[in-house]
Amino acid sequence: MKRGSLRELVVIVVVALGLALLIQAFVVKPYRIPSESMEPTLDIGQRVLVDRVGNRFSDPTVGDIVVFKPPAGAEQPFGEQCGEPPPEGQVCIEGTPEKAGTTFIKRVVAGPGDRLRIDDGHVIRNGVRAREPFTLPCGGGEGCTFPREATVPRGEYFVMGDNRGSSDDSRFWGTVPRDWIIGGAFATYWPPKRIGLL
Repeated sequence: MKRGSLRELVVIVVVALGLALLIQAFVVKPYRIPSESMEPTLDIGQRVLVDRVGNRFSDPTVGDIVVFKPPAGAEQPFGEQCGEPPPEGQVCIEGTPEKAGTTFIKRVVAGPGDRLRIDDGHVIRNGVRAREPFTLPCGGGEGCTFPREATVPRGEYFVMGDNRGSSDDSRFWGTVPRDWIIGGAFATYWPPKRIGLL
């Protein structure tokens, strides 16, 4: 191979890598599903694409699946995760003020100003039971019912996993500030049999 051709090949590879890194940093980011909390919608090990551009121009809406940084402590086992312990029978609203170093993926179930309570894993938003055919039953455990209504603060989002009995989510560690949301998951690309739009 001639020296000019080798130099050209190196430049092409460097430019391609640079473009790939820019796209991942600012446009679309791949994300691997780490747990069963979003089953049956997303399985462990499945991979999704996250839109980072749209996140800059519009706010998440109820039903969106988002990747975000949760409040610090959310990555710990169930227990003392809430920043401000809620009254008995109410979900955690006020998480810790610092964000965790890890990323989570969950579904937005309530937005700023929404009032919500949880009945056997089902969201009751503004007095109306949400239509959620994509969820797995909660199973009647300790985190399935929160009868006391709470209001989502301005600029924050309440997120839950679709697998309501096996999801560590806003019920336990609080709402997610808008600035901590990385983007919305819009498609799956692995495994091949699960390729499609969300």
